[in-house]
Amino acid sequence: MRSAQLRVRRSLVAAVAAGLALTATPATAHTPPAPGTNAPVKVTLKVQGPDGVLFQGKVRTRGHDVTTATGGTHRCDGTNNGAHPSAVPTPTAALDDAARKHRFTWDGAYYPAFDDYFVQTIKNVSGTATAYWNISVNGTPTPVGGCQFKLAAGDQVAFTWTTF
Repeated sequence: MRSAQLRVRRSLVAAVAAGLALTATPATAHTPPAPGTNAPVKVTLKVQGPDGVLFQGKVRTRGHDVTTATGGTHRCDGTNNGAHPSAVPTPTAALDDAARKHRFTWDGAYYPAFDDYFVQTIKNVSGTATAYWNISVNGTPTPVGGCQFKLAAGDQVAFTWTTF
């Protein structure tokens, strides 16, 4: 009987100590964001026009609503067209953040059927009947629109004026 009481007492002391340790943890302790959350990431963005680089730099971004003159205001957070169940950073949101921070313009039409923007103009350089703005991440063209592709920290995002 005594050994059973001793085991119960030890378990109780261990539980109380664990509880005290948890309450002593500061409220500001950093917990990494859960996968699929819209935590800001830092990426490198390059905008390559027909005559050279129009912008290159680091951008801190997360998915958010985007407003263009042609397309209006729509979400651009990875939930577009059901691509992801929760908001995530995206290439078009990164372009929008860079444009606001570095004071350059961009425009794009919004297509409800795709729930995404089609980038038409960056820094006054527009696509034509034979050229468009291609989006790639880490050297690979995105298989979905720029509001649907999920970015990760350190990604290399490029908007490249491309002829066909």
